[in-house]
Amino acid sequence: MPGKVLVLGALDTKAADFRFVCDILRRGGLDLLVIDVGVLGTPGMTADVDRAAVARAGGREIADFRSGEHKDAAMQAMADGAARLVAEIAAREPVAGIFGMGGSGGTAIATAAMRELPIGVPKVMVSTVGGGDVAAFCGGKDVIFFPSIVDVAGLNRVSARIYANAANAMVGMATAPPIEIAQTRPLLAASMFGSTTPCVTAVQEAMEAAGYEVLVFHATGTGGRSMEALANQGLLAGVMDITTTELADNLCGGVMDAGPERGLAAPRAGLPTLLVPGCVDMANFWGIDTVPPVHRDRHLYRWNPNVTLLRTDAAENREIGRRIAAAANAATGPVAVLLPLKGVSVLDAEGGEFHDPDADAACFDAIRETLKPGVPLYEFDLHVNDPRFAAEIAARMLALLGQS
Repeated sequence: MPGKVLVLGALDTKAADFRFVCDILRRGGLDLLVIDVGVLGTPGMTADVDRAAVARAGGREIADFRSGEHKDAAMQAMADGAARLVAEIAAREPVAGIFGMGGSGGTAIATAAMRELPIGVPKVMVSTVGGGDVAAFCGGKDVIFFPSIVDVAGLNRVSARIYANAANAMVGMATAPPIEIAQTRPLLAASMFGSTTPCVTAVQEAMEAAGYEVLVFHATGTGGRSMEALANQGLLAGVMDITTTELADNLCGGVMDAGPERGLAAPRAGLPTLLVPGCVDMANFWGIDTVPPVHRDRHLYRWNPNVTLLRTDAAENREIGRRIAAAANAATGPVAVLLPLKGVSVLDAEGGEFHDPDADAACFDAIRETLKPGVPLYEFDLHVNDPRFAAEIAARMLALLGQS
């Protein structure tokens, strides 16, 4: 891959670590551009973009932070500055990859910059928080985390091996020949969960038979963010948002939260968008012991030993319905909402563990009441996984694509 590999880090406290990594990257044939995001001590190596330039790009002067009293402001300014500079670099020249190392603060700064690059550009982060929940750092982008195991604070027999593995991974990705995949078919996205798999699989087959390529995203929080990142990146011809369950997690404090604006990206981008309240009957938590006390006495279901589902109630479904309708109302292109009146998930079928027509009705009523006049709403006396509902989704999506 042509272009430079960007290397971001605090060169005052971690210069030895970065010298080691840069040596490996250069020996691997990579052309580097080093960006210093440190703020306090004297840099221990030379940067191509110094800390003063990063701070100015973030709207501050590096002298503002010399006292060390405003660490939060320094972190924010350096993150903003690094992100802005990386976006500017990528706009004027090819970028072959981006590499960062650090603790939680360094990770926040480096990944803010990484999120400015398109999906597919190699992004490697060696981090002390790499073994935990890093979804917020990724922001829907394809950041590869290497847990540092020990602190990023000098070379030793453990850190050197981790750094070398991460650096050589970047060398491999940045120097690999480009892949050759036919890209003649328009690209669609669909959101899916285990509880909507029959529906989404049938829709995927129908749309691929009609000449489209369908990317399926698992609605785990990360999946929804990644799908919306692609929508914002301009790579999609349309979105079939069949599984909007991440809204339930956002509302109930679940672990598969994609943020309060989940569902808005594709409509706002003007992409043909089809919205379904799929799996909004459930919010997700890990093992039963991790369910917050406020939900412990509610209707819970053990999906497996590591995943516990909370049945959303009528009030929560009203808010979810309002948000789905708000997403449709925000559309600047073709949009439609489809309602499966007989149930929104495998568990929400008649006789199922989560079957609750009143809660479902609260969601459906909120959608009806909130949608702007003229936004197409189609209602079917079918379950979400009924093959006939999948056929309706495919037909309506083809119609939306014909309008764009």
